[in-house]
Amino acid sequence: MPRINKQWTTLLLLMSFVLPFSSSDAQERSLVSLEEARTQARSNNTDLKLFQKKYAAAKANYEQTRAVLLPQIRVTNTSTFTNNPLMAFGFKLLQRDVSAPDFDPAVLNDPGDVENFNTRIEVQQPIINIDGWEQRKAANLQLEVSNLQQERYLEYLDLEVTKTYMQLQLAYKSIDVLEKARETAAENEKTARNNLEQGLIQNSDYLNVQVRLGEVDNQILAARSQAENVSEYLSVLIGKGANSYLAPESDLLPVDNASASQIELNSDRKDIKANAIAAEAQKKMYSSSKLNFVPRANAMASYGWNDSEIFGFGANNYVVGIQLSWELFGGYKNIGKIHKEKALLEQAELEQQKYLDQSEMELNKAMRQRSESQNRMALAALAVEQSREALRVTANRFEQGLEKTMDLLHAESQFLEKELAYYESVFNLNYSQAYLQFLSK
Repeated sequence: MPRINKQWTTLLLLMSFVLPFSSSDAQERSLVSLEEARTQARSNNTDLKLFQKKYAAAKANYEQTRAVLLPQIRVTNTSTFTNNPLMAFGFKLLQRDVSAPDFDPAVLNDPGDVENFNTRIEVQQPIINIDGWEQRKAANLQLEVSNLQQERYLEYLDLEVTKTYMQLQLAYKSIDVLEKARETAAENEKTARNNLEQGLIQNSDYLNVQVRLGEVDNQILAARSQAENVSEYLSVLIGKGANSYLAPESDLLPVDNASASQIELNSDRKDIKANAIAAEAQKKMYSSSKLNFVPRANAMASYGWNDSEIFGFGANNYVVGIQLSWELFGGYKNIGKIHKEKALLEQAELEQQKYLDQSEMELNKAMRQRSESQNRMALAALAVEQSREALRVTANRFEQGLEKTMDLLHAESQFLEKELAYYESVFNLNYSQAYLQFLSK
């Protein structure tokens, strides 16, 4: 009677004991649905929070442009000490404390130390600031761009969560398929052992069956590792950190893609619209740079108190006026700025057209991928049925000693390969449909 290789038998028994207690099973699994994952991602995703902060910064930038409409108010308190004759006499005038002895030439020439404490409220109100108004319009458009980018990222986040969730479904389905394949391989190993004991096959044939069983065990370990990797990424996406171990609540099944008609590019899609508004904002900045040559008008008013005591309010005075300024030449700075903003405008318009062309190309490519995925899944389903029947026939003949061991191993390998390929085609079809919906929003 041929001797069964004890080393391989021991290894297989050890693998059978270790596999059910791998690290993924040792962790506590949390079942999660796709909708639950999307909801948690919308609330906890870190990248989404970063977009929200960018929007807050754009909003604050827009709020700063209110300076072209609202007054600027400032309160100052200035303490001055001097023995300068001119300033000393002026301080006395401001304090309304000039008397006849102060006109004595000796006093005028040598007034001694004079103190003045001035408290003043100053107000400046813009009246005409046309270039500033254009900058404010540009900032408002940039705020709208930031909001659209945030909303588009939210749509992308839904897609990324959906893709990762389907990858998790595929990983778990692969584990199920491989574990069933291992059960089949284990049954065939028992049959091969009996055939070996009866002298129907060679020891080398039995070793090939054991090698096949070990290969399936390795594939199971790799599939479980992949499931952990995808689980960690999904956990990060939904804001749970990398230490949670998630499992899909639903199985991997083909989605309904009845709407296989031609899809047109939506010009109101948030990212396309954001690019158009960004170009419009740059147009406002170009207009603002040209309006730097337009005169500006600002009203100003101040009310103050002068006293010889700190924080005193002895003598008061006011100043009211309007300032009209016109910068005719700024050392070529304004002209250079016009040239820069014009170049940036032309760049923005080119980028807008380029983005439109790329979006159209990506949409057409996605529709072709969906059609290809549909065909691939249909062919993969047919291949699974054919390989399953081939394996059944080969296994029956092997039990009767009518088939070679290598034929059985080949049939097992073919069936496993085709079944895994089928579920991968299901994933590809589901994702191509989700991606197409994302591009057509």
